[in-house]
Amino acid sequence: MTRLANDPARFAEESAAGFARAFGAWVRPVPGGVARRTVEPAPHVALVVGGGSGHYPAFAGLVGPGLASAAAMGDLFASPSAQQVYSVARAADRGRGVLLGYGNYAGDVLNFDQAQARLRADGVPCETVLVTDDISSAPPGDRALRRGIAGGLFVYKVAGAAAAEGRPLDEVARVARRANDRTRTLGVAFGGCTLPGAGEPLFTVPAGRMAVGMGIHGEPGIEEADVPTADELAGRLVDALLAELPEDLTAARDGRAVAILNGLGAVKYEELFVLYGAVAERLDAAGVHIVEPEVGELVTSLDMAGVSLTLCWLDDELEPLWRAAADTPAYRKGTVATGTVPAGGEAPVRTREIESAPEAGRRGAAAVRDALAAAVRVLGEHADHLGRLDAVAGDGDHGIGMRRGAEAAFEAAGRVVAAGGGTGTALRLAGDAWADRAGGTSGALWGVGLRALGEVVGDRDEPAAAALALAVAAATDAIVDAGGAKVGDKTMVDVLVPFRDAFEAAAAGGARTALEAAVPVAERAARATAALLPRKGRARPHGERSRGTPDPGATSLALLLRALLDTVEAQA
Repeated sequence: MTRLANDPARFAEESAAGFARAFGAWVRPVPGGVARRTVEPAPHVALVVGGGSGHYPAFAGLVGPGLASAAAMGDLFASPSAQQVYSVARAADRGRGVLLGYGNYAGDVLNFDQAQARLRADGVPCETVLVTDDISSAPPGDRALRRGIAGGLFVYKVAGAAAAEGRPLDEVARVARRANDRTRTLGVAFGGCTLPGAGEPLFTVPAGRMAVGMGIHGEPGIEEADVPTADELAGRLVDALLAELPEDLTAARDGRAVAILNGLGAVKYEELFVLYGAVAERLDAAGVHIVEPEVGELVTSLDMAGVSLTLCWLDDELEPLWRAAADTPAYRKGTVATGTVPAGGEAPVRTREIESAPEAGRRGAAAVRDALAAAVRVLGEHADHLGRLDAVAGDGDHGIGMRRGAEAAFEAAGRVVAAGGGTGTALRLAGDAWADRAGGTSGALWGVGLRALGEVVGDRDEPAAAALALAVAAATDAIVDAGGAKVGDKTMVDVLVPFRDAFEAAAAGGARTALEAAVPVAERAARATAALLPRKGRARPHGERSRGTPDPGATSLALLLRALLDTVEAQA
């Protein structure tokens, strides 16, 4: 469990602030994360890595010469928002382009892709490398669906070294993708991790058993087995990784590889050394030439008890990039020459003005604020329940993330009301705040949905039912386009689409009548997701686990729609 915390809701924020102070010689805080304090003699491609907090030294601990230029830092186990990634990338850009590097998770893909689009629209050349090394999360034929775990260290190290050599963006991206293509990881867990303030771990493993194929966000493993000896575990990990060689290797005996033995948080270094001795013997026996291995906590999951083994197959191009010097708070080899960022080098924070709206628009903004106040209350009451639903086949943070997002959205709407802004502005800024604070897939989707609502209703009126029906349709389209889900995929779309249809069909009777007709439809649709298998997001690899459990995103949407109806009826 996490023993040292103040307010659990601010744990990641306070941890990031403390990290920046502790390692101020390497990093400086920027909106959304940290960037290098140091600069190289000549500008080069900026490698911006990122993901949720709780995995230190990934990702902030890898910021420094020879490795990452900056890190976007999301909340605990939640992807950074698109705004965070964009802000961090702008702070890191030195005019040679930006390479975004992150693990293949739905929320990260959604938010980093949005940030990439914004950077390109600004004229900043930007490319992406997705880390997909977890062999347990998809078969070899579906490698693009695999999660990114400890193999990210190798991918980022190669990319950072290529950037430091002064290579152009397309070359840095190419070698990073090649490094990912030649990287395989398998992990096991002996016990779950516990979020700050939580009374129970995200998942448990029976005593004397281990979960094979766990994820770094606490996603359950794909099978269980008895806890082996160190020698037996080394054999299981090595055999599984050697069974999937790069296409240009006909046998392991032909290969050179980096071995990365990673502790997930609670396995001690002495245990890792015992295990690595057995791993090295197995690799030696297979004829693999091990090059500059790494053993330690490199990608963690708070206090999870577990380990992972990564093999990164080298060639004549990748090997010198792995051996190249780097100097970061958590990873150092060789010697690098740097300077420091001059005072005032931090990227400015832009603020936006709120325009005054007509009286009807101000009433609409107040209604948005009141609806979000109800959302905060309901999500506070159901956060633990939503987290338990999410933990069945995911990482268990849905309730926490939704509550954070709703709180930020409520505060943003309140500022609009105080400034005399209108309905559309309240919805748009609430959506931006929700996405920025919640992070993850749900945060991004609620952000684009609220913003789409706001774009349709505008600021001049307190929208009537017909306008709201158009706005709901626009929000549905925006969420489907952004997330790529469809009805039947076991997501919030399974609730949103039937709600949209029922609301539109009843809109002629007014907004309250339409809600009274559509909310029960949404609630039935949410319950019906229990029979579905997930085809999107982190739950997908563990689909059978979730059968019989309603989707957390669908459930939270239905809860919020009921809260909206209750608010409308109370004000009638």
